[in-house]
Amino acid sequence: MTHTDDHTDPPAAGEIDWDVEAAGFDDEPDHGLRDLEVRAAWAARLRSWLPEQPADVLDLGCGTGSLSLLAAEQGHRVTAVDASRAMADRARAKLAGRAAAVLRGDASAPPVGERSFDVVLVRHVLWTLPAPDRVLRHWRELLRPRGRFVLVEGVWGTLDPVGIPADRLTTLLAPLSADIRVERLSGDPLLWGRAVRDERYAVVADMGDLKD
Repeated sequence: MTHTDDHTDPPAAGEIDWDVEAAGFDDEPDHGLRDLEVRAAWAARLRSWLPEQPADVLDLGCGTGSLSLLAAEQGHRVTAVDASRAMADRARAKLAGRAAAVLRGDASAPPVGERSFDVVLVRHVLWTLPAPDRVLRHWRELLRPRGRFVLVEGVWGTLDPVGIPADRLTTLLAPLSADIRVERLSGDPLLWGRAVRDERYAVVADMGDLKD
């Protein structure tokens, strides 16, 4: 999504033309990761969330591929998916020469066939999708045994906020995982290139003990 500060209400997800947004998407510090300190902050967080050993990572709603690139640089095999042709094209260029593939498709039903993955990685995407409970169940089906969700989400705006609060997301995940960890991110300005006051967080959910 296109970030705003916490005094401005962003547009609803359905009102955003992501092909148009792609041209300036990386101008946001946490999108393009052009600032070395911001990039290092995200790299460190990602390293703590992803498995230590090389893994197959499915990055859904990848945007221009900045997190996919970090994951690939850390030795993981990445499949990145975005519905926007312009975003996918930029991600493909960014990931050229890496152990990565970029597909164009719907994050809620990614076009990966019968493939399975060790990690589903999502940043600022789940809140844009209808029926997130059904989406999460489908994503779980894409994970191998003992797979992991890494979901970076938040709530933006004050008058008409958009997003998904951490407590709601953990409630949605409770039937799928017995091992859910919330990591608050609002207090780390290096991740955003500035201080923020709205709710930003990551949820890491391991699927080692799936519930029926």
